Amino acid sequence: MKPQLPESIHVTISKRDPVSVSEHTRVREALRHLTETLRDPNTDLPYLAGLVNNDVCSMDYPLHMNCALDPITFVDRHGTRVYRRTLSFLLAKAVHACFPSAKFAVEHSLGDAYYCSFQMEDRPGIRASELDAIRNRLQELIDADIPINRRSISYEEAERRLVEQGLTDKLNLLQYRNPPMITMYECEEFADAGLGVLAPRSGCVPAYCLLDYEPGFVIQFPKWDVEKKRLYLPDFERQPNLFTIIQEYKQWGKVIGVTTVGDLNSLIAHRKEKAFIRIAETRHEKHLGDIAEQIAQNHDQIKWILIAGPSSAGKTTSSKRLMVHLQVNGLRPVRLELDNYFRGLDHTPRHADGSYDFEHLETIDLELLNRHLEQLDRGEEIELPTFNFIEGKPDYLGNRLKLEEDQVVVIEGIHALNPRLTQQLPAAHKFRIYINAITQLKLDNNNRLSTTDLRLIRRIIRDYNHRGHDAKQTLAMWPSVRSGEKKWIYPFQKEAEVTFNSSLDYELAVLKPFAEPLLHAVKPTDHVYGEARRLQDFLSMVVGTAPTHVPPHSLLREFIGGSIYEEDL
Repeated sequence: MKPQLPESIHVTISKRDPVSVSEHTRVREALRHLTETLRDPNTDLPYLAGLVNNDVCSMDYPLHMNCALDPITFVDRHGTRVYRRTLSFLLAKAVHACFPSAKFAVEHSLGDAYYCSFQMEDRPGIRASELDAIRNRLQELIDADIPINRRSISYEEAERRLVEQGLTDKLNLLQYRNPPMITMYECEEFADAGLGVLAPRSGCVPAYCLLDYEPGFVIQFPKWDVEKKRLYLPDFERQPNLFTIIQEYKQWGKVIGVTTVGDLNSLIAHRKEKAFIRIAETRHEKHLGDIAEQIAQNHDQIKWILIAGPSSAGKTTSSKRLMVHLQVNGLRPVRLELDNYFRGLDHTPRHADGSYDFEHLETIDLELLNRHLEQLDRGEEIELPTFNFIEGKPDYLGNRLKLEEDQVVVIEGIHALNPRLTQQLPAAHKFRIYINAITQLKLDNNNRLSTTDLRLIRRIIRDYNHRGHDAKQTLAMWPSVRSGEKKWIYPFQKEAEVTFNSSLDYELAVLKPFAEPLLHAVKPTDHVYGEARRLQDFLSMVVGTAPTHVPPHSLLREFIGGSIYEEDL
C-alpha cells in the first residue's frame, strides 16, 4: 500500500497569485516564495511572524488550509508587539542564566520602554555590575542568532517544565484553565509558556537598550525612521511622577495580595470579589476626596480645574465624582463644555488621506475660548455659546455665566492640559489633573498587562452600549485614536499637578462577559481579526464574574451601564 501523500493547498502571499504548497507547510517555508532571506526587500527587516487569514501566527505555524498570508515585520501593525514580546523573553532568559535565584519581573511600560524589577535573595534592587552582566548575556544571545522554537506540549509536561524552572507564576495563571495542550517557546534550555507569538530567531530583535532605573532597570525599544529606513533608539525620557504613582499602586497590590491575573482569578473563584470590589472603589473615593480637599484648601487662587486623559480612561465619571467631592468641601463647581467651542467642519484639520482630524487642537475656537476664559477669570459675565451641530455654527441662547466667589470651573477633554488651550489664564489659577487607567496587575512575571488593552476593552463595550458601534468598528479606528493620544495627550501629562489612576483591579473579571461576545462577532475575513483574537486569548486567562456588586457610582459603570451619572455620559 502506497503511503498517502500530503494534499496541496493554495496560499495567496501578499495578494499575489496563489501558490500551491503541501498541507502543513510552515509559514516560514511558504514565505520563501517571496524571498529566500525571509527579510523584507524594501526595508531589510526580518520577517517576525505571518498574518494567516488576518490572524497572527508564528513562523513555525503549519498551514493546513487555503489561506491568505502576509509577512509581519517591525513596521507592521502587529510587528511591534512581536518584537517587544521576543525581547522580553530573551531578557528573562538572560536574567535566568546570570542570576537564576533572582526575582525578576517585567512590570509596566514607561513610554517606549518596560520597567523591570530585580531582587536578589539578600537585598532589593540591582547593582551596576549585575545590569552589565545581563546586558552582555542578552547581547550574546542576539549576536548568536539562535532559534526560538514554538512547541505544543501536554498540560502535564508544561506543568513539569515550569516547576523545574521555578516559574510558579505561570502555574498560577493556568490554575483555572484546562487546555489539552500548552504552547511553549524554547530557546536552548530556556522555555516559557507562550502568551503571544514570538520571532523565530534571537537575531530578529537587534535594537534595544538596557538602562538603570532605580531600584530596577528599563529595557527600551526602538522606533522606525521612515526616511532613513532604519531602527533607532530615541533619547529615553524619564517620568518620575508617573513612576512614583505606579510604584505606590504596586505596593498597594502587594498589601492586598493581588498582583497578577492569577491572584484575581483565585479571588473570583473563591467568591471573595464583593469585599475586594469595596476596597478598590473606596480607594478611588479616597483619592478623589484628597484631590478635592487639596483644591478647596487653595481655593483662594484656584479657579480652573483642567482634566485630561486618553480614551476610555474614565474622565467623564471621574470629573463628575470629583465635582461631588468639591461640593462636600463647600465649593460650587460648574462645567464648561469644550464641544460648544467647536469651529465646524469647514475649519476642521484633515489627515493626509483627506479624512477629518477631529482630535486636532485646532477644531476648537481657541481665540473665542481664551477670550471667554480671560473674562471669567477677571470676574466678568459672558454669554456661553451652544454649538449647533446640525447647522454647523454656534448659537447664543442666553446662557450666561459669571463666577461667584465659591465657584470653580471644570474643563474636561483630551486637550485640557495643553497650555495653548488656556494660555490666557494665570498659571496659579489652574489645577491640572491627568487621568489614566494604570493597572498594577500583570499576567505573570515575564508578561505585563497592557494598560492600553484595558482601555481598548473598556471602549469596545462602551461603544457598543452607548454609540451603536460593533467591536470591528472600534478596533478599526483604534490606531487613529492612539495616534491622536501620542500627539495631543501624552506630551502634556507632565503638566499635571495630580495624576488620578482610574483602573480598578477587579474590572477585568467584570468586563470579560461583556467583551467576549462582541469580540466573537469579528470574523477571519475582517482585517482587525488579529486584534480581536489577541484580546480573546488574553481574556481567556481571566475568570469572569457578574457586575452584581459594582456600585452605581463606580467609574466602571460608565462602560457597562447602570451609572447614576448615566444621563450625563
